Amino acid sequence: MIRTKLASLFMVLTIFFTACQPEKKATKSESPKPNIVVVYLDDLGYGDLSSYGATELQTPNIDALANGGVKFTNGYASSATCTPSRYALLTGVYPWKNKNAKILPGTAPLIIDTAQVTLPKMLKTQGYRTALVGKWHLGLGTGHVNWNEAVSPGPNEVGFDYAYYMAATQDRVPTVYLENGMVEGLDPNDPIEVDYNNNFEGQPTGKDNPELCDMMWHHGHNATIVNGVPRIGYMKGGEAAKWSDIDMADHFLDKAQDYVKTHKDQPFFLYYAMQQPHVPRTPHPRFEGKSGMGPRGDVILEADWCIGEFMKTLKEEGILENTLIVFSSDNGPVLNDGYYDDAVEKLGKHTPAGPLRGGKYSLFEAGTRVPFITYWKGTIQPGVSDALVCQMDLLASLAKLTGTEETSTDSEELMDVLMGKSADGREELVIEATTRTALRKGDWLMIPPYKGAKKNNHVNIELGNDEVFQLYNLKEDIGQQNNVADSNPEKLAEMVDAFKAIRGENYSKTQKLELK
Repeated sequence: MIRTKLASLFMVLTIFFTACQPEKKATKSESPKPNIVVVYLDDLGYGDLSSYGATELQTPNIDALANGGVKFTNGYASSATCTPSRYALLTGVYPWKNKNAKILPGTAPLIIDTAQVTLPKMLKTQGYRTALVGKWHLGLGTGHVNWNEAVSPGPNEVGFDYAYYMAATQDRVPTVYLENGMVEGLDPNDPIEVDYNNNFEGQPTGKDNPELCDMMWHHGHNATIVNGVPRIGYMKGGEAAKWSDIDMADHFLDKAQDYVKTHKDQPFFLYYAMQQPHVPRTPHPRFEGKSGMGPRGDVILEADWCIGEFMKTLKEEGILENTLIVFSSDNGPVLNDGYYDDAVEKLGKHTPAGPLRGGKYSLFEAGTRVPFITYWKGTIQPGVSDALVCQMDLLASLAKLTGTEETSTDSEELMDVLMGKSADGREELVIEATTRTALRKGDWLMIPPYKGAKKNNHVNIELGNDEVFQLYNLKEDIGQQNNVADSNPEKLAEMVDAFKAIRGENYSKTQKLELK
């Protein structure tokens, strides 16, 4: 009897004291995994944003990310052109290891092996839904694409649950959108034909019919005319499916916003690959003339507005504070990249490369050093970081963030750096520009000798070629005006040895840059 009463009293006291204990707070590991958004611009230079020093352009929405997150001053794309950088971003692999990772035509086969590790695949194993909205330019199919049926393999086969994209670039055919491998809005009675070598009978071109062009070509870009814009490559048919160039930014924004709204209840990864400020620069009439710098300046303002609208959507849907945003660009800036569009004539005092030398296509810093920002409201504290980071490192870093590990690629785990908790970035990085490579290590950049023109006159950009080794101390000479290779033989030897250890001895076998 006494034992029964004591047992009952013990149970009552246990329940009482348990109820009085403070509620256990969820640990970081128990908190929901953050949504992850990579916002990727196309040909945006280090000096194109007011947060990175621009005075003639104001980009308040991107600046809000930079001022509210970590702004990296040594953030790199892997390459000075688009396809290689996108390959590295999604696979964590140096693009020079894949001979097909170069500027691709719209008919190129998929260059990511469907069996290899990718960023979206990794995140899917961690419970994420994955999506691509925007520019793809990593090839589709096996090299013989029939655009009138399902195109495969493509983004869906390398990890994206949902993919809404253009096959290549805005200046290349086919000028249609694809959704999960199917051309959107295609009339089966008007099939699409695409050829990069031969025109179709009766099809006007920019070269032969300039009177039909609303935008004139400067070099290349003189084949099939779509919406008054001459393109790279020849296309016939698919009239109902062709995109409206001036509506492209709004169109991709709508798709990105819709994805957020319909997937906000579970962790998602969104690769929002914007087309600005790549040619042809076709701002919506709302932005036409707003910058005073012609279409290039206008589409940068348009892109900034799109990012502001996208951020509003995250906030309105209640997920802004649980979303990590990574902002960057696939390579550095170029003004005249194939069209007469006043980018040069109306530049004024603006310097797209900022204090850097070179630009798109170049081994000099402006080719690969780009705006690079991480933002996570309430989690990442605002700051500026000089740490050396590369877009290629997102794979290993986001693996760490989401609870796994990825060590099979060239990606380095730098999550604490991306979160602003550490200043210890990469020790070294091989950068690439149209198959030529160089080494960034510490404060130094070493460019080996390469044959070829020192400047591409079409785009008026120094390429970084020289007959001798080039060595620059970027901390003291960010504009790369003083080659100190001769006066620093020991440092040069150290850099060359480190470069060869990563790159191998055959680095001098390169391909000539061809602008089409």
